[in-house]
Formats: sequence, C-alpha cells, structure tokens
Amino acid sequence: MIPIVTPDEMRRIDDAALESEPVEAILVRVGAALARHAVDMMGGTYGRRVVAIAGPGLNGADARYCCDALRRRGVRTLVMPVDDLPPELPDADLVIDGAFGTGLSRPWTAPVASAPVLAVDIPSGIDGLTGERRGRPAPADRTLTMAALKPGLLFGDGPDHAGEVHVADIGLDVSGARAHLIEPEDVADWIPQRDRRAHKWHSALLLVAGSPGMTGAAALAGRAALRSGAGYVHVDTAAQDGGALPVEAVSSLGGKGLRVDHSRFSAAVVGPGLGRSSSAGMLVRAVIEAVDAPMVIDGDGLSAIADSPDLLHDRGAGVVLTPHDGEYETLVGAPPSGDRLTAARHLAAERDAVVLLKGPTTVVAHPDGRVRVSSSGDARLATAGTGDVLAGMIGGFLAGGAAAFDAASAAAFVHGVAGTLGPPTGLVASDLPDLIPTAMATVTPEPRCQAPFGRST
Repeated sequence: MIPIVTPDEMRRIDDAALESEPVEAILVRVGAALARHAVDMMGGTYGRRVVAIAGPGLNGADARYCCDALRRRGVRTLVMPVDDLPPELPDADLVIDGAFGTGLSRPWTAPVASAPVLAVDIPSGIDGLTGERRGRPAPADRTLTMAALKPGLLFGDGPDHAGEVHVADIGLDVSGARAHLIEPEDVADWIPQRDRRAHKWHSALLLVAGSPGMTGAAALAGRAALRSGAGYVHVDTAAQDGGALPVEAVSSLGGKGLRVDHSRFSAAVVGPGLGRSSSAGMLVRAVIEAVDAPMVIDGDGLSAIADSPDLLHDRGAGVVLTPHDGEYETLVGAPPSGDRLTAARHLAAERDAVVLLKGPTTVVAHPDGRVRVSSSGDARLATAGTGDVLAGMIGGFLAGGAAAFDAASAAAFVHGVAGTLGPPTGLVASDLPDLIPTAMATVTPEPRCQAPFGRST
C-alpha cells in the first residue's frame, strides 16, 4: 500500500527529518527526482527548454533545485518568481509548477502554458487536504509528490488536476502513516481462499433484504455474494415473489421477522431494499441483536440504526457500515466534510464499526483510526444498484472468513475493477456480479490444484 499523509502530518515528518540533516540535502534529492521525471516527460535533454514557476516556500525551492539539476544536464531553464508572472508563459518543452504546495490558503490563477506541466507535490491551487480547487489552477500532466500521497490528490478536484501521479522516495520516514492507498498486490491477502475440505456451510451468508417492489436489491446482493465466495446464501425477504433472486439462493418469502436458524451462518448482510417502515427498522435491530456473526449493514439498514448509536458497540469491529454521503448525514447529523479521511474515522470510532464511505474515491476506516483508500473504479459505477452489489461482495468475503476491515477493503477495490471491465457506456448494476470473478482473478493468484493420481515409472 502507498502511504497517505495530510499536510499537517507531512509538516511534522519534514520537521523530524530536519533534526538529523540540513534542508539542502533534502532539496538536492527532491530536485534530482523532479529532474528525472522532467527528462522523461520531455523525452531527452538536447535542445530542451524548461520554464519553472517558483513560489516563496519549499515548492519553489524544489523547482529551483530541479532546474539546477537540469542545467547540469544541458537543459535550458528559466525560473520565474510567482509574484512576477505574465498572463502567458514563454514557449517551452515543459513547465515545472512549483508555485504553491499543500499549505495554500488563497485562490490561485495559473498563467496560460502551452507546454506539458509537471507539478511539484500537488498542482498549485488544489487544497492538499480536501482536493478542493482554489481559484483557477492549471491541470498538470504529471505530479511528483514527495514521500507519500496527499489526500488532495485523491479527492475533490485533485484527480482531475493531478494527471499521472508518482511518489518520490526522498528518504523521509513515513512509516507512521495511518492511511494508505490500496494497490492490486495488496488485495490477494485479504480475499479468503477456500480450503480443499470446505463445504457450503463453511461460507454461508444470511441476506436480510428486499421488500415488495424492491426485490432487485436482494437479487443483486445475493448474486454478488455468491460470485465473491459465499458457498450458500439464504435470502430472508418480505417480498412475496422470489423470481428475481439467484437460482442458487435459498429464500424465505413474505415474512416480517427473522425466520431461519441464524446460528449456522458465517456472516450476514442486512438492509438492501428493506424499505424504511417501522417493521423494517424493528427487523434490522432484531437481526443485529440476534446474529452473532460478522455483518454488513447497508442501505435502509443504516437508517434503521441512526438513532441507536450504541447498538454496535462491543462487537469487536466485526460490523461494516456502507454509507454514501446522504446515509452518512443520517447517521451523524451532518454530511461528511471535505476531509473524507477524518469523516470516515469519526463515524467508525463513534459506531465501533468498520466504515466504508462511498464516493468517487472510497474510504474504508477502522475504529482504531487506520484507513485504506480505493481509487480503482470510475464513473460507470455511478448507477442504481451498484451499492447492493458492493454489500453482497463484502458479505461474501466475510462469509469466507475475512476480517471486516479486510473484507471491506478488498470488496471496494475489486468492485471498482469490475466496473472498469464493463462496457464504456451503459453499464448497469446487474452486469457487475458476473464480472466479479474476472476482477478477482486480476489480483489473486491462480488456485493450486491437487495433482492427479498416477503411477510413477
């Protein structure tokens, strides 16, 4: 995983580094790293010209040291102070944006540039914590961020302005980072693998979902759970017609309470498509109190627990809550702030549960403050029903034995990958379950098969 640190955390890391070495030593390393990327973007050094915008802080110093390194390699450079910029920059092969960094607190209007832009740490004018655009920043073609990712590169307007993001190892200690970006190679360890001796009840999932007129949510969650490793899915639903449910699932139809022996299930998902009637709310609370197994609470299930903040305490972080921004507001009383890492951490600590805060970039927070961030998906997932698929995936991983934090993290990432495997336009939620196995195959090794019996010669 790639560490993520806030601007305040980065300042403390910088201060700690300066206690053991001079600032010039760090600037030389930063300048060299920027110069390597500059040469890569220009395709060489011969005859190349670079214009660098240098602000008054460390980002400006980084740009200047980069130009020093480039001049030694024969690149012509022009350093332009940020307080003396023309409306349009001179012609060049590359622009180094070192105007402002993560500490910018006022609007910034970037000059017009005809060349590609390499941003130092973060594009000037993008808030380092929230990704909010301040003024009229120029989009970068590439951003080289120092030591760790900054939240502003992942949220808000940041992804649209950062271009291709690279992290430079400049020798600073970021081992204490509490937030990380998930990479494909991380996910394999979180997806449970079936034992050779497994049977269906070893990964059985109870799905309490659906209501009259809302059977689709239960169907989507059930199919996703089966595709994510659940060996057995029982759908307990108030719906009268189970025709839309997966043919592999067992169902109890038309009921108003929990009607199965819940002790046999390894995990549960409660909430998708239940509706917000008083009876649905009573059912959600009854399931939470009765089922002593890892659990996903999604959709209408979140509304049912909004006024019961202590209901999930003492379950050992074995519950996953999956709110979008509106459901977060229902639970907390206010929408999530632009600082989405803190917002997710707050709800996780308050409810003593793992929180998966949905959005263009998904945040998964543990009650102890650890955070994992997934940016694997795209706008194709912004369609009705994809959240039900995600809930079923988390449930499937929980049923297979994954810890709640791992199950939510893996599902968030694989869900995003599955979306990118769909058609460029016209993706619907019912397309996703059948894409899950292929998406999982991109991050997990092929299972080892037992060798066939044979006679040795």
